[in-house]
Amino acid sequence: MEMKESVWNGFQLLEFSFEEHDAILVVPNQPTGDKRWLFKTEYFNAFPAFEIEMLEKGYYLAHVKNTTRWCLPEDTQRQVRFAEFLHREFGLHKKFVTVGMSCGGMQAIYLAAAAPERVALCYVDAPVLNFLSVPYGLGTGYGSNFKEFFAHRGLSVADLINYRYHPIDCVPKLIENRVPVFLICGDSDHIVPYGENGELLYKMYQEADAPIYHILKPRCDHHPHGLEDNTPLIEAVEKSYA
Repeated sequence: MEMKESVWNGFQLLEFSFEEHDAILVVPNQPTGDKRWLFKTEYFNAFPAFEIEMLEKGYYLAHVKNTTRWCLPEDTQRQVRFAEFLHREFGLHKKFVTVGMSCGGMQAIYLAAAAPERVALCYVDAPVLNFLSVPYGLGTGYGSNFKEFFAHRGLSVADLINYRYHPIDCVPKLIENRVPVFLICGDSDHIVPYGENGELLYKMYQEADAPIYHILKPRCDHHPHGLEDNTPLIEAVEKSYA
């Protein structure tokens, strides 16, 4: 396998091809004994503070490029096979932690539903969960990128009225398998409105008494993602592997 080596934020970065898609593996300087790792589903370089802290704690960080950020089923299945590949070829832990922001959060939910036994913790930040809300903006949000969405997914508003495979429709699968979720949202998000997306996930988990950590950031819009202090998230990740 052809591999290119470089440095990313002080850590070794390996770039290679997986099923004809660009793939990345960032190697910690002192890996954990069981080679725990994070799977960043989209926007690899965006808001990386948490990932850098986890690399410092010995976690690997991986990503495989998707056909589109709007998550075709074949992208999800490729992600599942990529996780299996990393476990088999690099000895990474069988279980991983998703890192999914915005559309990446949507991807993380689809991935966790496709392979719940592989997900130690599903971390999602301002996740897109309801296509009528995002990208079509039929609620309180802006409504944007719908031309891009339609070009890749081929779903119109009329199609979505009876559509039963929104990301939020996958949440019962996570609940059934007791996949822990760490949810971060801004209460003033105008791009991915909380009440039409993240709050739905939170309420479903609460009603099912399923394991969820939730931080709602006051007066916060869609950006910035993440937390000023990642301690609660780090503790949840460490607990998920205990």
